[in-house]
Amino acid sequence: MTTNERDDLLESLATHRGFLLHTVQGLTDDQARLRPTVSELTLGGLVKHVSLTEKGWADFIVDGPASMAMTEDSYTEHLDGFVLREDETLAGVLADYEKIARRTDDLVRTLPDLGASHPLPEAPWFRPGATRSARRVFVHIVAETAQHAGHADILREAIDGQKTMG
Repeated sequence: MTTNERDDLLESLATHRGFLLHTVQGLTDDQARLRPTVSELTLGGLVKHVSLTEKGWADFIVDGPASMAMTEDSYTEHLDGFVLREDETLAGVLADYEKIARRTDDLVRTLPDLGASHPLPEAPWFRPGATRSARRVFVHIVAETAQHAGHADILREAIDGQKTMG
């Protein structure tokens, strides 16, 4: 079966989101907050981070660099994005992620030109004058999701032995 570029992106997004979501199946909120390794990472925090990162990059595709403007609170907000706070639930984070994923998938399907690009905002981690196309942003979202799905798999296995694969 031949697919087009958009189908490939959607399939990759769905696959890696599925791996990530598998790691939190059947967990309580307390389990989703556990730190079973020496890392600060938790399963709930990883899902929240991936979700917020995907949202941020989708906003960039639509609104350009203004959507990534750095503020005095940016670093604090970034750190909070890795934490499933006591006033948050895993179910709530998963519901937010589902909405964000739907929006991203809609962008993949409907964006007139995957080559459309925006300049990246000034930041120490971006090369001055660099740009990102929508295509490259979608590939980055796939990579970010896959990387953190691997982290999540390790955390879940440390909690109760469940593995995504194998």
